[in-house]
Amino acid sequence: MSFVGPSKPFVERLGAFIADPQAVVDLRRYFGIGLSPGAVAFTGSRFEHLAGGGDRAEVADRITAEDLIAVETLSVTIPVERKLDLLEGQLGAQLSDLLASIPTAVDLADAEAAVVADGSPADQAWNLLESQHGLGWVIAGKLLARKRPRLLPVYDKVVRCALGRPRPSFWLALHAALREDDAALHRQLLELRQAAGLPETVSALRVCDVAVWMNHRALGHPCP
Repeated sequence: MSFVGPSKPFVERLGAFIADPQAVVDLRRYFGIGLSPGAVAFTGSRFEHLAGGGDRAEVADRITAEDLIAVETLSVTIPVERKLDLLEGQLGAQLSDLLASIPTAVDLADAEAAVVADGSPADQAWNLLESQHGLGWVIAGKLLARKRPRLLPVYDKVVRCALGRPRPSFWLALHAALREDDAALHRQLLELRQAAGLPETVSALRVCDVAVWMNHRALGHPCP
């Protein structure tokens, strides 16, 4: 199976967000670093860290109540019946089987494209949540990003507005962009993380998501 390289407009848009000096300011604000008295971090700053993270070994292949709370820190609400199904029902069991085939200790920039391609276990998990059980593409992506924060990105309406709807998929477009020029963008994200004073437990993908989301959100999210 062969995969096309990243589109130039996508790489340029993404690179502009990462290179913007405002990114360091936005990251520190989002994660609550150096805030003035009375200011608080965004609730999403707990997304990857709540209860030690969704990818720790003992829970990496199953959904926990902490995962569901973590996802809802990103301004979404999962219906109660879906929560119960994820925790105790067939949906949770099916998702666990797929999670077991999705690697945990690898960054998207280091993974093969096949890991996030159509038909992969990750893609099957996304489709299971998004269409077969009606959670929608935003929640499906956020839940999987909680379980595999280094490999699968958060992708919501603000980020889609900022970066567009690349083909064949956002995952593959981002994978290709991060690997281009000997992983230059991936290295820039790690440098940005260090410049903002974030811990290494914040993945490069999450640095990317927050930098894009905060910047575009400040512009008023002009897209529908």
